[in-house]
Amino acid sequence: MRTAIYTILLLIMSQSLSAQNNFKQQQNTFERVKNAYAEKWTELHNKLSQGGFKDDFQVYINAYKKEGKLEIWIKDKIHSTYSLFRTYDFSAHSGVLGPKTKEGDLQTPEGSYFIDRFNPESRFYLSLGINYPNAMDLERSGTNNPGSDIYIHGDQVTVGCIPLTNDKIKEVYILAVEAQNSGQTQIPVHIYPFKMTKENMKRELLNFPQHRTFWKSLQADYTYFDQYKNPG
Repeated sequence: MRTAIYTILLLIMSQSLSAQNNFKQQQNTFERVKNAYAEKWTELHNKLSQGGFKDDFQVYINAYKKEGKLEIWIKDKIHSTYSLFRTYDFSAHSGVLGPKTKEGDLQTPEGSYFIDRFNPESRFYLSLGINYPNAMDLERSGTNNPGSDIYIHGDQVTVGCIPLTNDKIKEVYILAVEAQNSGQTQIPVHIYPFKMTKENMKRELLNFPQHRTFWKSLQADYTYFDQYKNPG
């Protein structure tokens, strides 16, 4: 009986690993992903190797609306903390500081999310969907339709998403593919209104006092990661 159970467990684990490894293979059947790997992967892989990272790395994403920056942090099984790997500029901006509360408000969300879909044939070249709206977003929106379809994507236009150029989304997209292919089922995406230092908080709350409670909760996450280079 134990032998049979052990065999079944091994089979399940084998199927799971096969599914993970097949993700990259499946993504590479799309022309844009295939081209992104051809153009970008050699350089990215060399940079990862120079940083001492193995191929089974995890990705952590921080984005800052006011600064217009998206950071890619990397960690593997050898390293206990994340290290900053690349920083990318937003290619366009939408809305003002503060969370998204309803469809059509042009706001980029603020909060803790994760990548929940890969779109290799996006109208914005390549795109990574985030799980907006989360539970806090739904509560904040009340009876309003909170909207949906928030992505990190290519091109240079936005009505609430995080746009990078087509050239830069190639790098972010294939880094995310590599992480998921290695078994990272949820890639965190933390979107902050700004780099939430004490000085920045004090200054921005003069203009947006209505966000004090919410921003304080985001600041706790920001401060913990800034200090320990791991999510709290």
